[in-house]
Amino acid sequence: MTTPQDYGRHYLVDLHGCDPETLRLMEPTREIFMRAARESKATVVGEDFFQFEPEGVSGVLLIAESHFSVHTWPEDGFAAVDIFTCGEEMDAEVAIAV
Repeated sequence: MTTPQDYGRHYLVDLHGCDPETLRLMEPTREIFMRAARESKATVVGEDFFQFEPEGVSGVLLIAESHFSVHTWPEDGFAAVDIFTCGEEMDAEVAIAV
């Protein structure tokens, strides 16, 4: 029998009361995610964001430590965020605060 290993930390974050204008469009959402990655000391290695019509965004940042993802519902001021990190230096709680 194998011993369980700690592969990292996984955060599922429901963000209520967000600015609907920020969540409507891809670029403001992407900018916040890039700032969160930078401030949390994540290493971005790739990204893909999609603009829904008439509004809303889904996106992912691939980071050396794993990933950040987001799905927005601007009409409700809501964003669902998923952060997984297996790195020692990246601080997911800083990313969540951003």
